[in-house]
Amino acid sequence: DLTHMVHIIDTEHPWDVYSVNSGHTEVITCLEWDQSGSRLLSADADGHIKCWSMTDHLANSWESTVGSAVEGDPIVALSWLHNGVKLALHVEKSGASNFGEKFSRVKFSPSLTLFGGKPMEGWIAVTISGLVTVSLLKPNGQVLTSTESLCRLRCRVALADVAFTGGGNIVVATSDGSSTSPVQFYKVCVSVVNEKCKIDTEILPSLFMRCTTDPARKDKYPAITHLKFLARDMSEQVLLCASNQNSSIVECWSLRKEGLPVNNIFQQISPVVGDKQPMILKWRILSATNDLDRVSAVALPKLPISLTNTDLKVANDTKFFPGLGLALAFHDGSVHIVHRLSLQMMAVFYGSSSQRPVDEQTIKRQRTAGPLVHFKAMQLSWTSLALAGIDSHGKLSMLRISPSMGHVLDMNMSLRHLLFLLEYCMVTGYDWWDILLHVQPSMVQNLVEKLHEEYMRQNAALQQVLSTRIVAMKASLCKLSSSTIARVCDYHAKLFLIAISCTLKSLLRPHFLNTPDKSPGDRLTEICSKITDIGND
Repeated sequence: DLTHMVHIIDTEHPWDVYSVNSGHTEVITCLEWDQSGSRLLSADADGHIKCWSMTDHLANSWESTVGSAVEGDPIVALSWLHNGVKLALHVEKSGASNFGEKFSRVKFSPSLTLFGGKPMEGWIAVTISGLVTVSLLKPNGQVLTSTESLCRLRCRVALADVAFTGGGNIVVATSDGSSTSPVQFYKVCVSVVNEKCKIDTEILPSLFMRCTTDPARKDKYPAITHLKFLARDMSEQVLLCASNQNSSIVECWSLRKEGLPVNNIFQQISPVVGDKQPMILKWRILSATNDLDRVSAVALPKLPISLTNTDLKVANDTKFFPGLGLALAFHDGSVHIVHRLSLQMMAVFYGSSSQRPVDEQTIKRQRTAGPLVHFKAMQLSWTSLALAGIDSHGKLSMLRISPSMGHVLDMNMSLRHLLFLLEYCMVTGYDWWDILLHVQPSMVQNLVEKLHEEYMRQNAALQQVLSTRIVAMKASLCKLSSSTIARVCDYHAKLFLIAISCTLKSLLRPHFLNTPDKSPGDRLTEICSKITDIGND
């Protein structure tokens, strides 16, 4: 009689929980939001995948109209196909006036395109028996599904993850759960041939975790418990965690092109070989942690921060860390934020049950009987300033993460950090609720003015695109301070007027195009653009 529910919560109103009876007959193994947060994929232990979408843009009304299935084969990894949009956030250029310099578009191909280069929507899933299944959503609502074995010798897949390459291919990483087995990587190419979905797979170089080849740790960590690409669009870096009953070790690996040394005999036979060294792809370890407490969950940053040496140096000098830290939760209830490349500790959170090293009384006290409350699943927000986690008792917690990881900064630098992230949300359209968690009432006036200044520096076309978003942003900032709260109504009224002027413009046209009279829509647009912020008058 078990009903497998999906609970949907808006972080703004976490007390309003909307629960959907999923219709899944087995345990739900994967949940995956799309980029816009308006559609959700759910997959279960019977191989069924459902695509949920909002009805009429209401967060409390969901329906599943399409789906796919690999009967009786549990799904272990699930992802939406990539839409080809990738930005890079340049910390070095945070002082630049042009948004295009701060947030540059990276050349990245969608997983699959329709006529005219429009990205095709769909999803990819990996099953426990080593199958990969791809479903494509055609504009007419039809679903094209194809299933293929990842390689000829199918083996059990306990863990898997999916990432995308700039050339439009998909990379799948799999592990059978044992640290003595290699972590396998596959390239998956999806195409549409004669109105049918076609999948081609190719084996990529594999790796063994370093802890299994270290004589001192050889049999210490028998199981691989976490396997994640560092980012959805970064298929050349992977994070691995191996564990035993009480402890874990985390390793970060990178895929690199390396020259293959050629024997002198072959160089003499063929001078061409000697001139141009053949290249091979090889996994190299970037960093590894020491022995840690047992890891229970991992959360990776989504902020697409540029990782060039210059950007990393500026980020370190200005203490700007969003997007550079990943979160590890432990069985003792604590959470560590570690650097995504070096795995060095950046910040620590102690849960109610975890032991603080500074408190001698806690260390002396014996651990309570039974398992401690710890996070089972975690997600970082879009700007990495908040961490949501669900613990082993089913309780949802939200942790606030300082942009400087607790380093004390002067007010100007703190404002600059928050302004940079607000601009990123304004350009991308992501919700900025997690940035508001860090705005103090005394910052509001300054932030609103600086945001307006930066907006006015952009070209007219971009200003037009962002005109409503900046008003909404100002309204949400002004709510945070008693001295500016009176302006919130003005901003909401302005949004309403802009909406009316757009509607009028779309409905009414002057009888003759050469008449001096402007249409009501144009007149209202002029009025809206004249009204400046009341605080600046």
